[in-house]
Amino acid sequence: MSDPTSFTAIHPRLSKIEQAKAEGCGLDLEPRLQELADQGWESLDEATLTIRLKWLGIFFRPVTPGRFMVRLRLPNGVITAEQLEVLAEAVDRCGEEGSADITTRQNLQLRGLLLEDMPRLLVEMAAVGLTSRQSGHDNPRNITGNPLAGIDPEEIVDTRPLVAAIQDRLLAPDGPRNLPRKFNVAVGGAPDSFLLHNDLAFLPAHREGELGFTVMVGGFFSAQRNELAIPLGLWLRGEQLPAFTLAVLRHFELQGNREARNRSRVMYLVEALGLEAYRQAVLDTLAGLLGPEDCRRIGELVLPHDGSHLVNRPPRSGLGVQEQRQAGLHWVGLHVPMGRLDAAAMAELAAVARRHGTGELRLTEAQNVLIPHVSAERLEALLAEPLLGHFRPEPGPLQAEAVSCTGNRYCSFALIPTKTTAQAVVEELERRLELPHAVRSHWTGCPNACGQPYMGEIGLMGAKARHEGAMVEAVKIFLGGSLGSEPRLAELHHKGVPLSELTDVLEALLVERFGARRRPA
Repeated sequence: MSDPTSFTAIHPRLSKIEQAKAEGCGLDLEPRLQELADQGWESLDEATLTIRLKWLGIFFRPVTPGRFMVRLRLPNGVITAEQLEVLAEAVDRCGEEGSADITTRQNLQLRGLLLEDMPRLLVEMAAVGLTSRQSGHDNPRNITGNPLAGIDPEEIVDTRPLVAAIQDRLLAPDGPRNLPRKFNVAVGGAPDSFLLHNDLAFLPAHREGELGFTVMVGGFFSAQRNELAIPLGLWLRGEQLPAFTLAVLRHFELQGNREARNRSRVMYLVEALGLEAYRQAVLDTLAGLLGPEDCRRIGELVLPHDGSHLVNRPPRSGLGVQEQRQAGLHWVGLHVPMGRLDAAAMAELAAVARRHGTGELRLTEAQNVLIPHVSAERLEALLAEPLLGHFRPEPGPLQAEAVSCTGNRYCSFALIPTKTTAQAVVEELERRLELPHAVRSHWTGCPNACGQPYMGEIGLMGAKARHEGAMVEAVKIFLGGSLGSEPRLAELHHKGVPLSELTDVLEALLVERFGARRRPA
């Protein structure tokens, strides 16, 4: 199903956004991008500006009118120095308006860009193997995997070729072009590959002694509801993941809710059909994608499974100097405060990776960067690089595990400046306290939960609260998120703490619940 207009026959009561999508697919804008840039952003109709351009990864930002964001696709979070240098140059062209963020999907977002620079940028990116295609709105988002794939001593399976194969299948000309909502896919490859916040997750699992993947479906966070993925009851071999992913998306594309966007994530479809009926519907869709011989053998190709898997620990930070599975080589994990980069830092990261490694870098869901393939002989020189004074290999126990969404500097939904607030609060807490271990905090600016507050041991969500007779910036506090063998979402602890009191409140929580000790005055 690739024609957006065909959904009107199946879903006659389309939402306003679905109507705009049915009137034209954003991918059709690509050959016209120079024309649109020449017209200027102010002349574009609302649907083109705010919806269709996102199919090319180009985002209009109402809080910075005239300055756009570009979100990339970096499967498995792998990027090369050459690619990062191209992106650094694009950000540098924006002057003081330019910056980049590492996202919670092992990805990069470039900010402050002008529409007239987009045709040039997309050509430059394509020349080094980068794309931003279908990275926003109702599309399958960046596919994540083990950031240590191929170098991890604890690796169960290398996720890089699997993630790349899934992306290639989904971005093919006959891939999905008009989903009811966004869709997150991830492939696990290590005992700490927590991925249950995804719509579709493949976790390494055995079946009768053979290593493959159990299928989990339905994870998502939103302003209305938050769920962890549940077992679908199927087991796949690695080579089957691309076709199966396409089948899930084909079914979602055809049957997902297009009338009420707050009920259009795939978990609602699973619940509407029932798990067994949903599973059979996906298998029927898969049979329609396969050749005649494979179609006859569908029951042998996709096998029943109880949902058990080999993931049993919270994600490692990956920071510091770590030994790779390859003898004599190391990766060095660098903490990027709140995932924010400028052009100079991007260029220097690329240069450092070239000087001391192979020019490869990895991005993590914790918004940090890893430099792999560093020989023992190069470690001392790498650790002496001036860049590491800011991007520290061994940050404090709160810095190391702090994740933040964009905040109201760039996002019109955010109620607080999350990145600057989080950085200031974390720095002050580390000045006041000694902690026996890292504490994972997730900061988000609004109920849409892009910063994943429900995954944090401490989650913080932007809000408003009355304080001394006035409405002020505040946060809701959530506690208890666990990403281990018995996962659970954080629960609401406090519905509104003014930012002016937040540091004191968190200090008390860290002492009472996380074993922190106050430093001598």
